[in-house]
Amino acid sequence: MNGDFNLRSTFIPSGDQPNAIKKLIAGVKNHRIQTLIGATGSGKTFTIANVINNVSKNTLIISHNKTLAAQLYAEFKQFFPHDNVGYFVSYYDYYQPESYISQTDTYIEKNTKINAEIEKMRVNATTMLLSGKPTNIIATVSCIYSIGSPVEWINTSISIHVNQKISMFRIATRLIASMYEKINNGSKSGCFCIKSNAVHVMPSYQNKVITISFDGNKIKSISISDIDLTRKKELEKIKIFPAKHHIFNEGIERVITSIKQELKSRLSELDEIAKERLETRINYDLEMLQEMGYCRGIENYSRHFDNRDIGEKLYVY
Repeated sequence: MNGDFNLRSTFIPSGDQPNAIKKLIAGVKNHRIQTLIGATGSGKTFTIANVINNVSKNTLIISHNKTLAAQLYAEFKQFFPHDNVGYFVSYYDYYQPESYISQTDTYIEKNTKINAEIEKMRVNATTMLLSGKPTNIIATVSCIYSIGSPVEWINTSISIHVNQKISMFRIATRLIASMYEKINNGSKSGCFCIKSNAVHVMPSYQNKVITISFDGNKIKSISISDIDLTRKKELEKIKIFPAKHHIFNEGIERVITSIKQELKSRLSELDEIAKERLETRINYDLEMLQEMGYCRGIENYSRHFDNRDIGEKLYVY
């Protein structure tokens, strides 16, 4: 339970809707699996919105494709304008899996194109769930794949407040551990820069700039503003969430050891050409994990994660 939702609509339930809403609410409280049946245009979305408003629990709405998910996202933003509505779909605009054509002995490497805006919305949806406010998440089936350890992600978040005794160096170190990149100038999502006695953070999940001003080794003020530094708002405290989903601070060595063990067992099953290709790819990703704490390829294999043991079955070929 995360507080009351605030449904806004010029419509009121009519026809079969009041009875359906009543039965669905009772079913949720009894932990029953339920199915709402209705023709297109009969108001099923509005009915479900009323159920959510009455039950007051964070809700995940899964669609079978991006087009319908986008439509549902727009509708729920209208129904719940004062509550969190997140959007969590696959961030691939294009995905060509690796393949091998045996007739011509041709190997085609994997090729992908990631939509940066959708990636930002995915991270923002995660922050909404942790905000403690009423939240609806509109998603596609991509949400069933693990995005890493939620415990690690929460623990890597940075909570600060005015008059807190902490140095700029310590803040910078923690931001880097949260996958933020240090830049010298400009404003780039998922980055931060240090100017004079202030640290400017551009969160990866919203188009804002968080400015943390220091007086020696103490936080003097915290403010948040638009990218162009307009509409500035002073804050007493703030939580900065990681720039990326895949965070492994505590279990990284265990993850690497597990990958190496699985790699060794798989190599014995393959021919020489496949061995070389697999070993080259895995060793490159292991180097990325050791140097940066993550690798871009990891999201493709994260479906093998178990949050209780994040090292098991990380790579499966």
